[in-house]
Amino acid sequence: MPESKRTPGKPSGKPKTNASTPGVSAENSDGGYNAGMAVFSYIIGGIIVWSLIGWGLDYLWGTRWIVLAGALLGAVGGFYLSHMHGLTSSRNTSGKRDAGSEPSADGNTNAK
Repeated sequence: MPESKRTPGKPSGKPKTNASTPGVSAENSDGGYNAGMAVFSYIIGGIIVWSLIGWGLDYLWGTRWIVLAGALLGAVGGFYLSHMHGLTSSRNTSGKRDAGSEPSADGNTNAK
């Protein structure tokens, strides 16, 4: 069976993905739909997993409130993971800021 030869500079045909951010491709690094779905899955997955853990502990210990604490912990954990993966930050890809944070050039002329 002949081996396929690769020419340098020719793309392999596979889309490149950003390994640090699941669900976000390198071509569309600003996120968009994929980032939204990743945030949604982190939050819903956290709520489901930690609610089930809380439900199990409630069953073992005969309480009723741990399932709610688990759901809250799962939601907070999902937001935390989304933030740590950079999915919830607003990014400006052009490199320019919308409004300057430095003092205005006119000095104190507009001060009251």
